[in-house]
Amino acid sequence: MMVDVNTLLTIFLYILGIILLIVLIVLGIKCIHVLNKVDRIVDNVEDKVTSLDGLFGVVDKVTDGIVLASDSIISSGADFLSKLFRKKKKEDDFDV
Repeated sequence: MMVDVNTLLTIFLYILGIILLIVLIVLGIKCIHVLNKVDRIVDNVEDKVTSLDGLFGVVDKVTDGIVLASDSIISSGADFLSKLFRKKKKEDDFDV
């Protein structure tokens, strides 16, 4: 009786192992298909981003020009204000 139970459990474990192996193979194949789809999507997005590189270059140059112009305006305004306040300070020093 004991030998029959051991044999039965061994056969049962082999059957479960075979079923698990088949399930893992099926899941692996499905994962490969999903990864292929993701790879195609990533390639498509990469192509679209590459086509927009020119536009991003133009936007970058425009923003650099705006920053350069605003920096020069701000620095000239700051220089003007600093000269204006220096002159007032020098005039106050002479009154004393």
